Amino acid sequence: MLPLFNLSSSQNLDWIGDSVAEAVSEALTDEGALVVDREDLREACRRLSLRPYARLTKASVIKIAETVDATRVMYGSFEFHTVVGALNESKGTLSFSARILNLKQMKVGEEIVELGALEDVAALQTRIAWQALKQAAPRSTTTEEDFLRNRPKVRLDAMESYVRGLGAASTEQRIALFTKAANMAPDFMPPCFQLGLLYWKREEYRAAMEWLNKVKPPDPRFHHATFLLGLCRFHTADYAGAQAAFQTVADAVPLNEVFNDLGAAQLRRELPEAVDNFRKALAGDNSDPVYHFNLGYALWRQRDFDAAAASFRAALERNPSDTVASYMLDVCMQKTAPRPGDSRTADLERIKENYEERAYRQLKAELGSAAAPK
Repeated sequence: MLPLFNLSSSQNLDWIGDSVAEAVSEALTDEGALVVDREDLREACRRLSLRPYARLTKASVIKIAETVDATRVMYGSFEFHTVVGALNESKGTLSFSARILNLKQMKVGEEIVELGALEDVAALQTRIAWQALKQAAPRSTTTEEDFLRNRPKVRLDAMESYVRGLGAASTEQRIALFTKAANMAPDFMPPCFQLGLLYWKREEYRAAMEWLNKVKPPDPRFHHATFLLGLCRFHTADYAGAQAAFQTVADAVPLNEVFNDLGAAQLRRELPEAVDNFRKALAGDNSDPVYHFNLGYALWRQRDFDAAAASFRAALERNPSDTVASYMLDVCMQKTAPRPGDSRTADLERIKENYEERAYRQLKAELGSAAAPK
């Protein structure tokens, strides 16, 4: 989803083209489409020596799409028109024009057109996103009523601060702009998620939890935010809270990493269900040594030494340099039971910090598409 080119004389409005691309990307991602993220697009433009916000030829649009291995690309432009004689009722009007190019068929879709007041940019881009969704994902079962209801109107200045934050060069600039956006529009959840993510990366878990807690359904970032919330709670020793967060995500998005972290939180609480969740994670990816290690560790805690030893051997087969797994294998071979106060065997659970919901949604959509009648 390429940013729409600004045909107006004011470069200060360039952010609107970014905002529309973000809205369309979010809508398609919600429907299971695998959408190229903004960082990959930036890198592709850099490799092709294309300046940010430059007006692109159709040939350049195709080249960018080929560089990121996209099968469809949306591109277009917008223009700002000053309202002559208006008495502060409106700041001006925006007109948008966009198209979706199918690179496999080299076919351009029907033109997407919207016109409205500048202060209504949030509603305008939502309608553009709806039209893009109908073209790019025609089998979607989402109704227009539900689509529009789940994307409430956001005030212009909050939207601008958020989008500028996405493109800011430094973490401090991003935090300042996202905080400004969140304070302007408390119900606008995207900046809250971004703030939670930034503070999580900085290992400022208390601050991260404050913002992540603000992300609620039906925002599409809710489950990712809840997963990060679980990680923050785990790192602050709130294992019951971490378990609750991971369970919420696991019920909706059954990812291997979520089952693994759910098991880790349960094991810290000495709950036997941890073994079942480690097995679920392992069933999803038998190649990951972390899942073998955690299952072995949970089984050892249950004094099932032979089964635990088998799991530690499997972990070492996949990661021979794992000295902790090697030590735990020796412990199991000697049938040494857990001993309170032994720092060498305490709290060895390994958590996962990656979160692959987008890949899960894509796979689910592809399987649904394959099963649908032709």
